[in-house]
Amino acid sequence: MKKTYRIFDIIGPRMIGPSSSHTAGAARIGLIANRLVKGDIKRAQITLYESFATTGRGHGTDRALAGGLLGFPPDDERLRDSLAYAQHSGVEITFSFSDQPAPHPNTARIFLEKRNGETLEVLGASVGGGNIEILEIDGMEVSFSCNYPTLLVFHRDVPGSIQHVSGILAESGINIAFMRVFRTARNADACMVIEMDGQPPRGLVAHILANAPEIRRACVL
Repeated sequence: MKKTYRIFDIIGPRMIGPSSSHTAGAARIGLIANRLVKGDIKRAQITLYESFATTGRGHGTDRALAGGLLGFPPDDERLRDSLAYAQHSGVEITFSFSDQPAPHPNTARIFLEKRNGETLEVLGASVGGGNIEILEIDGMEVSFSCNYPTLLVFHRDVPGSIQHVSGILAESGINIAFMRVFRTARNADACMVIEMDGQPPRGLVAHILANAPEIRRACVL
């Protein structure tokens, strides 16, 4: 089968350089982590693996990840000075460099602590051309790229959870492009990853959480 290419694949992403993998992708990983905790970050511990660890600093990977955590997109001029912005904002960001193998050469693990004490850990990889894959959230294996509007629903693995969420999406006129469900064990913590064909309406998350005790939290990326 003949492979087709999008214009994005040819000209690359809008970004602050120098590298789509080490800079733009890293910024997107940080930005996803920011949106998962809804900002208000107090402290971040970032571990870089393989190529990120050995050559990333020269390509600005550290600044890109820090900028993403501050909410800066990959084409934001502030990425170059993101570590100074973090210090000015009272956000403590530290880096460590691991020689352990990783799922992908451009991998980062981000541990976040919010000012209210809540924590989050995200494992993500920059897979080329500014594209990313989120591989873990708080130790749970997941897989999504955020190339589509993405709904994450963290819930208990019990009957009816998927029907509840998919029913609300149908009522809202939202078409599901892709959907996967991950879980730690039967009847334990689980996560629905739902990629949608369009932006969801306001109030969708609140609607999903209402009268659904098996759902712990939800967010749209």
